[in-house]
Amino acid sequence: MVKEFKIKYSIIDIETTGGKFDHEKITEIAILRINEKNKVDVLHRLINPMKKIQPFVEKLTRLNNKMLENKPIFSDVAVEIQDFTKNSIFVAHNVNFDYRVLRKEFKSVGIEFSRKTLCTIKLSRKAFPLEKSYGLGKLTSRIGIKINNRHRAIGDAEATLKLFNMIREKLSENDIREYIKEC
Repeated sequence: MVKEFKIKYSIIDIETTGGKFDHEKITEIAILRINEKNKVDVLHRLINPMKKIQPFVEKLTRLNNKMLENKPIFSDVAVEIQDFTKNSIFVAHNVNFDYRVLRKEFKSVGIEFSRKTLCTIKLSRKAFPLEKSYGLGKLTSRIGIKINNRHRAIGDAEATLKLFNMIREKLSENDIREYIKEC
């Protein structure tokens, strides 16, 4: 049983089109919002990026432009994402990537998006100090977390949630709070 915390967390993973730094567009987003009682609410959306997905990314994620052409564009889901994550900490494995891309998407539709952030890579280094690698796939495999749908937003978000729960069992709420970054 995971300890109850006083903070709400939103575990977030995104998939993108790939390409040049800061020119990526979101193709998929998964958000697993944990409330103070550890109840998890899920928001999962495929998004039409209105831009070609890089072939390497298509192979990795199994997402392609054809399957996204009738999905909503980011502006159609922006307010839903903003409301869903309101008053929660933005948690991701390599949070700087997910947060940067999501903020850029919000800016492109005229919305300022700002959340406190928390990186599970940094927390993993404290909770599992003897590991050699902290990449999501290698770390979760070594600590017994199976990832279903690897390199898809929902699969990686679910694995990150399991990892975060293991971290929450090892570290105190005060330890975790030390890693929350104001943005």
